[in-house]
Amino acid sequence: MADKVLVVTGGSRGIGAAVCRLGAARGFGVVVNYAGNVEAAEAVCHDIHAGGGEAVAVRGDVSNPDDVEHIFRAADRLGPLCALVNNAGIVDRKARVEDMSPERLNRMFAVNITGTILCSQQAIRRLSTRHGGKGGSIVNLTSAASKLGAPAYYVDYAASKGAIDTLTVGLALELAGEGIRVNAVRPGIIETEIHAAGGEPDRAAKMAADLPMRRAGSAEEVAHAIVWLMSDEASYVTGTTIDVTGGRGIVP
Repeated sequence: MADKVLVVTGGSRGIGAAVCRLGAARGFGVVVNYAGNVEAAEAVCHDIHAGGGEAVAVRGDVSNPDDVEHIFRAADRLGPLCALVNNAGIVDRKARVEDMSPERLNRMFAVNITGTILCSQQAIRRLSTRHGGKGGSIVNLTSAASKLGAPAYYVDYAASKGAIDTLTVGLALELAGEGIRVNAVRPGIIETEIHAAGGEPDRAAKMAADLPMRRAGSAEEVAHAIVWLMSDEASYVTGTTIDVTGGRGIVP
């Protein structure tokens, strides 16, 4: 069994995969959660095993309570839970609000908001001193869209991430006396597959020239902020959101 276990939802690609690899390098046994792409999840586990780490790929839809329980039972078998990264999230095609279907909205909020809460519940039951735990860390993934609104693109996604901003603050205060630190990381335009899921695989490249740093960020740059928040170096940090946006969204 691992000495300390990290659960990363949506851990098979992009930022999630980068967190899994870096977390393993920092000594965590890693639960690599994935929704459908088992090959990608197993590739992340292979990389971790090759580096001498421990990892297991676990399929599960974070919006499904039964699946969430399955994910965390797998974590229990790997070792004592110490951290959760709520990375799983979806985006949809570019659309105006009046053209968004109820099905799209329901799915967006079920995965991005409810899924984050369901996973946090399971982590709290294991980590909180109120429940006999030894404490730990929860890191949520929000987005620069939560501050910018994503007009005429995906306001629904931006709204779901605005909810994560609020959840991070409320949960941090609720759990501060129970040994659990809750923080968030707010990525900007990052080179990941999420742009392809939204129908624009080259969006990051197209936007690079208009960004303050004239480039998109990398998944690894975001992962370093996330893993720092989980570490003892951030032991007095809770309720904080770190922007990893290359300056995007800053108001002079």
